[in-house]
Amino acid sequence: MATTSETSVSFEESDTRHDEMHSTIEQWIDELVDHVDDAQESKEFQEWLNVQTRFHEYSHRNTLLIKLQCPEATRVAGYHTWRNDFDRHVQKGEQAIWIWAPIIAKRCPKCKNAPSYHDQVDCEYDERPPGEWSKGLVGFRPTTVFDISQTEGEPLPELETAATGSAGDLVSRLTEVAEDLGVTVRIVKAEEWEHGEAMGVCKYRCIHSFQPVVEVKARSNQADLAVTLIHEYVHALLHFNVDSEPERAKREVEAEAVAYIVGRFFDLDTNGSAFYLAAWQNEDSEVVQDRLSRISSTAQELIEALD
Repeated sequence: MATTSETSVSFEESDTRHDEMHSTIEQWIDELVDHVDDAQESKEFQEWLNVQTRFHEYSHRNTLLIKLQCPEATRVAGYHTWRNDFDRHVQKGEQAIWIWAPIIAKRCPKCKNAPSYHDQVDCEYDERPPGEWSKGLVGFRPTTVFDISQTEGEPLPELETAATGSAGDLVSRLTEVAEDLGVTVRIVKAEEWEHGEAMGVCKYRCIHSFQPVVEVKARSNQADLAVTLIHEYVHALLHFNVDSEPERAKREVEAEAVAYIVGRFFDLDTNGSAFYLAAWQNEDSEVVQDRLSRISSTAQELIEALD
């Protein structure tokens, strides 16, 4: 049986693997909710953010599964991908990491199920036979991947990043992608800054484009400026039309988390970030899972736009 121990979990029993992968994710989220404290950072949350940085293209459910089974994983791929694409081989005796893989098949245009499930749910769609249906996502199945530490063979090529130890041209790249993201951005000189101690704001729409306007205070620390821009972009993308002050406070954690992930991806030191989850108190696991999903997908969107 899988357990959320301090080290790792495993899903060795094939008969129960599917249900255990689901229940383990739910247990982790339930524990995150239970351990929210007024003045306590969540170590588990920050550890998940670190994994999400390394695997930003994965869903939040898969990064949770990777974290719980192999906390130190850095790069994962399937057995055949390691062998065929990278000329590396999984070492004998290594334990697989189980994640969810999408099932792509022909699906009913109405109920979105594969032909076999379409028949079971008594869907009445009969305009076209199943052989003429388009392919799409019909579900997920457990599949295995392995971390690079579990393989041997040819070294991987070095990945290029924006900079090492500095922001490089990240600030200019952030301003360049603003239009594509549907955001108007302004970097305001310190002597012209009108928002007190805040380092960035996202509070109104441009009268010409009707896009959310992000303003950040200019400063010599370009890494800090970049992280602030990312933080405010998240507010523009996810939170601009949220009127409830309590909900805006809850989503402040989402903005900080995305800035942490994206900043780390581009080699910025964001370890000083603190994630106070008190705003998430009394929320059920389904709501927290929605928040984790927004963090994951928004970080992916920003990384892909910049990278």
